[in-house]
Amino acid sequence: MTSAALVLFGVLGYTQLSVREFPDVDPPIVSVSVTLRGANPAVMESAVTDVLEEQLASLEGLRTMTSSSSEQSSNINLEFNLDRPIEDAAQDVRDIVSRVRGRLPQEIEDPVVNKQDADARPMMFIGVESSQHDLLQLSEIADRILKPRLQTVPGLARADVRGERRYAMRVWLSVSALAAHDITVQDVVRAIQARNVEIPAGRIESERREFSVRSLGELKNAEEFANMVVATTGNQVVKLADIAKVELGAEDERSYFRFNGRPAVGLSLVRQSKSNLVEVSDAVREALPDLQAALPPGVTATIGFDQSMYVKRSIKEAEETLVIAAGLVVLIIFMFLRNVRATIIPGLAIPASIVATFAVMNALDFSINNLTLLALTLAIGIVVDDAIIVLENAYRHQEELREPPEKAAMEGTREIAFAVIATTVSLVAVFTPLAFLKGSTGRLFNEFGIAVAASVAISGFVALTLTPMLCAKILRVPPRHGALYKVLERGFTGLATGYQWLLGAALRHRMVVLGGTAALLAGAVAAFFTLKREFVPPEDRGQIQIQITAPEGSTLAFTDEYQRQVEAILAGIP
Repeated sequence: MTSAALVLFGVLGYTQLSVREFPDVDPPIVSVSVTLRGANPAVMESAVTDVLEEQLASLEGLRTMTSSSSEQSSNINLEFNLDRPIEDAAQDVRDIVSRVRGRLPQEIEDPVVNKQDADARPMMFIGVESSQHDLLQLSEIADRILKPRLQTVPGLARADVRGERRYAMRVWLSVSALAAHDITVQDVVRAIQARNVEIPAGRIESERREFSVRSLGELKNAEEFANMVVATTGNQVVKLADIAKVELGAEDERSYFRFNGRPAVGLSLVRQSKSNLVEVSDAVREALPDLQAALPPGVTATIGFDQSMYVKRSIKEAEETLVIAAGLVVLIIFMFLRNVRATIIPGLAIPASIVATFAVMNALDFSINNLTLLALTLAIGIVVDDAIIVLENAYRHQEELREPPEKAAMEGTREIAFAVIATTVSLVAVFTPLAFLKGSTGRLFNEFGIAVAASVAISGFVALTLTPMLCAKILRVPPRHGALYKVLERGFTGLATGYQWLLGAALRHRMVVLGGTAALLAGAVAAFFTLKREFVPPEDRGQIQIQITAPEGSTLAFTDEYQRQVEAILAGIP
């Protein structure tokens, strides 16, 4: 009953475990982004970045602070100690930014504080396309419908619109007309700023009612802009239409986004630094049908890239490896025991020990990842040892001492119980120290070490409880051996004979054996120091990303021309 309860808790724990590629080793990262229209990198650094850095440097638990100042933009990344809660760190950053806001230029947009690296790679791309809407309309749809709803997904830091075309009133000034009316560009800018504004105009009060009054000064369309008075020279009134062409269009066209070769608008989704990639991706996919239903007819939103697909594929392969390893272990046990009843006993000990480990993992808030699955795969070959020891001794009591199954199981287990406990404790002592490693390496191997130690400890318990019970119920000495037993026995006899000869030769040539062993050990040590050191080995994720850099000063049209050539080459690859 106890073993059944462990398995039941393990199954329940498995259903509640989250899925990751690796254990959570991401440090808490908070970023601050500030935009100042028209400012060059030098201005951004002196007026914004330096001011913020001076105050943010005093944050509690701050590990590193990096910043970059570019045209119109300043980004500061703050990495905190692993034990610093990201919510607390983000709130402290917001408090400091709020206090410093008055020392920054008034023209800046409100600083944005995110719980992720400002340079973080997107976890997902969504393409928004339509044959019935232009890019301006698609940008409006993405910005007003998709972006706000996606940003409510738990664990998502931000959703950025790529290839966006924002509506703006484009004013194309005529140089000759400006000169003819003696008007400068600054005169036009000031006129637009003065007349395109909506301000409160007070209120109207009566004995019983009160009304707020506002002046309708904000211009709404191209015609109103064109009829706006820019200046008066004598008796002549100069309107904007006299010196410029006014039209509604895109604010700027500084980027292109194509989806499967077709013009589109993209949404790049960036998760929070401590969020679960698979859970965030699943939440986005779950929300996508409702988002699609909210879009206008003819507009489709399609996932073009999802980083979690590789993680899921990797975890699936690791799970398949775990099952295959368990099957191979059972097969090898059968080859040596050559008894179906005897094979069933350690065969049941494997899932009992492995499945029960999931309960421990869930209690410690671990996840199913490549390292924990690797730990369980490694443990399969270890947990079966205790069961085989108990099984073999119980079988010996039945075969040699002619004891009944119940007594053979009890006496056989009593004889080797101390050996099983000693073996279990020694193996647990080997893997448990991994849980006490510090830093990112400790975080990475913490779950690995505890998963192996827990499975080994449970296997010792199973070997002293479940295995004796199974031996008493199903283990029997066959009256005679079958053909398979005899065939395998001849093979094992040959192996034993060969080993006996090899052992005799080794004992006769002790110095040769010792010298060869020393040479192998020296070669292994030398090879160890020549191996490359890396945190995680490189992997083939089955995807190719191509980044093209144009010469400095290249226009968007020039870059797009070569981009299309690359797209054509890639489209021709089968």
